Amino acid sequence: MDSRLLDILVCPVSKGRLQFDRSRSELISRGAGLAYPVRDGIPILLESEARQLDDAPGAPATATPAPDTSSDTTAS
Repeated sequence: MDSRLLDILVCPVSKGRLQFDRSRSELISRGAGLAYPVRDGIPILLESEARQLDDAPGAPATATPAPDTSSDTTAS
């Protein structure tokens, strides 16, 4: 990706800077938590084409579920 192009492109959602991930051929917007694909050298800056980042602020957290206590009985 041309560094001059990367300097002028912004995320259409957050209006923030984009980082190029060469290994995945994506433009990363940390502010929006999105990764936009780059196909044949052309950035596809459409929210509908972007994927949600795993470490995004709005991404669902993967937490360990609480133990099931429904079988516990207490004498009253």
